[in-house]
Amino acid sequence: MAIKICGLTSLADALAAVEAGADYLGFNLYPGSPRCLAAEACARLVGGLARRGAAVKTVGVFVNKPPAEVAALLDACGLDLAQFHGDERPEQMSGLRGRAFKAVRDGGPDLAEDFDALANCSPGRPAFLFDAYAPGAFGGTGRTANWDRARGLAARYPIFLAGGLTPLNVAAAIAAVRPWGVDVASGVEIAPGQKDHARLRAFVAAAASAFEGFHP
Repeated sequence: MAIKICGLTSLADALAAVEAGADYLGFNLYPGSPRCLAAEACARLVGGLARRGAAVKTVGVFVNKPPAEVAALLDACGLDLAQFHGDERPEQMSGLRGRAFKAVRDGGPDLAEDFDALANCSPGRPAFLFDAYAPGAFGGTGRTANWDRARGLAARYPIFLAGGLTPLNVAAAIAAVRPWGVDVASGVEIAPGQKDHARLRAFVAAAASAFEGFHP
C-alpha cells in the first residue's frame, strides 16, 4: 500500500499529510501548474520535513524538462524521486538511475507507450502513475481515469492510480482497480495547492482501510 498526497505548497499541509499517514508527498515544479513551487521553496519544505524526522518519500513533479535539469533539481531540493508528467519518452528517464517514474494519461497520447519500457526505466515502485487526461493540462484536473483500463495495468505492474480521487470514491477505486498505490491532489483541496486537513485525513483513512482487504 502506498498513499501519495500531491500538489503540496506549504509545510503545514505537508506535515498534516505525514500525520495522516501518507507515504509519498508530491511537490509540483512545473511553472504551468497552479500548485507550482519555485525550487528554493521546494527545498525549504523538504528540509523542514527532514528536520522534523518525517519518514516519507518526496517526489518532484516535472513536465517536459530535460533529464539533466531534473537530476540537478532533485539534488538541489533534496527530493527522492522525479515524476515525469509530460510527453517524455521512457528512455529519457534512464539517466536518473531508478529515481524517476512516468505519469500515463488515460485517453491521451501516452496510451501508445510501451508499458514494459516504462517499468524497466523505473525498476523500483511504482512502475508508473495512471492519471486522467484533459487536453492542454498535465494532471490536477479532478477528472476520473478509466478504472477498467487501470485494473488491467495494475494486474501487470505496480502502479499509482490518480485522477479524480476523493475521500468518497477512493475505496471504490481501490476495490475496482487494486493498484499498488493511490495519488490525490485536487480531491483534498480547498483551492489549488491549499489542502483541507479534514479531507486529507479522511482520504488516507479510507484508502488505508480499503487496501487492507487485498495484497497488490
